[in-house]
Amino acid sequence: MTNRTVYLVDDDEAIRHSASFMLRHAGYLVKTYPDGMSFLEQVTSDMDGCILLDVRMPGMDGLAVQSALNQRGIKMPVIVLTGHGDVPVAVEAMKGGAIEFLEKPYEKHTLVTAITNAFEQLDTETADDRRSKDAQARLSALTPREMEVLECLVAGLTNKGIAQALSISPRTVEIHRAHMMEKLEAESLSSALRLAFVAGIGSEQA
Repeated sequence: MTNRTVYLVDDDEAIRHSASFMLRHAGYLVKTYPDGMSFLEQVTSDMDGCILLDVRMPGMDGLAVQSALNQRGIKMPVIVLTGHGDVPVAVEAMKGGAIEFLEKPYEKHTLVTAITNAFEQLDTETADDRRSKDAQARLSALTPREMEVLECLVAGLTNKGIAQALSISPRTVEIHRAHMMEKLEAESLSSALRLAFVAGIGSEQA
């Protein structure tokens, strides 16, 4: 991910100035908003980055902003900024999907570390999403019977067990299995199983 934008939403001008200065110095692009409404008017689902969100704002507090983001399906990681003694509010924000909260006043190192962790999590989720889509694309090349064989392998069945389950001969299982492995570009059974798990096959049994 190349876009390292932090969206800072805080009604305190001094906080916006100091936090944006620290984050820009750390290499991030920062966009600031004085209240939740102005941010919600501009945020879109295709925006990338991390949201630094104050929970105590007039008009529309951070929890309401967070709820609106969730309703719109905006998945950017949220770090909430709380005042002293606002732990119950921070807990509510975490329940709503915030990944962390920082209590004001915070140290520069604490802020930058939190933002760094947020982007690392975002990178991991993006990579996982890519792997999942790639696995699903490979599995889409399988015939229905080859998919059944793979599902049986995920369930832990041997070739003999698969033959009994599908009412076909062990030799036919071997043929379907060989074709399946070739289409998945899997060098081993463990590689094929990893692809299946990444694509979501077998999660129902978990």
